[in-house]
Amino acid sequence: MALQSTIEWTESTWNPLTGCTKISPGCKHCYAERMAKRLQAMGSANYRDGFKLTLHRHALELPLSWKKPQTIFVISMSDLFHKDVPPEIVQEIFRVMNLAHWHRFQVLTKRAERLEELSSDLLWTSNIWMGVSVESKKYDFRIDHLRRTKARIKFLSLEPLLGPLPELDLNGIDWAIVGGESGPQARPVKEEWVLDIRDQCQRAGVAFFFKQWGGRNKKAAGRLLQGRTYDAMPQGAVA
Repeated sequence: MALQSTIEWTESTWNPLTGCTKISPGCKHCYAERMAKRLQAMGSANYRDGFKLTLHRHALELPLSWKKPQTIFVISMSDLFHKDVPPEIVQEIFRVMNLAHWHRFQVLTKRAERLEELSSDLLWTSNIWMGVSVESKKYDFRIDHLRRTKARIKFLSLEPLLGPLPELDLNGIDWAIVGGESGPQARPVKEEWVLDIRDQCQRAGVAFFFKQWGGRNKKAAGRLLQGRTYDAMPQGAVA
């Protein structure tokens, strides 16, 4: 339930929860769903139910046993703020992150309303980075819910980027990750969308990270934007 990650903006993943349900267009070609089905077909015990929401209690305290400080993407195979995750489980996962103060934890959700709803009952230690996914202008309201939490580091995952995001309100946001969709049915991303977000981030003093162009062969497409790599991290982002 923990793996060294190939995701460009993190080091490891921790998945005490797996499985999810789709709530917006960014979910249409979910990489986690594809991966879960492959693991189920391979006979993985943790994925015997495929992509059904599942709690793995044996994995809840794993980060406490990892002594080397690292940046950890929390629940890359689900959504911590899914409506069917009991509040006490959310609190338990936060308790582990609070205790494992030597790590940096990155939590990402599309369920921004529930994030705000539960936020006041959670302890936001400085090693917890909280982000929301925004794939198109229709869903930029998620940023407002994030802004109203007490997370010390707030970030946006603008991936898969499915349309332009003009006039983003980046007040209180520390970091923006942008990426095109990858996989066999990847929808296209346009350079002008990415450049506009980059420019907005530069004007607002927000760290900008361009993850990938995506497409059917994301390695071939690479992650150069106008001939350079953008891999900024949020200022003061230390455990």
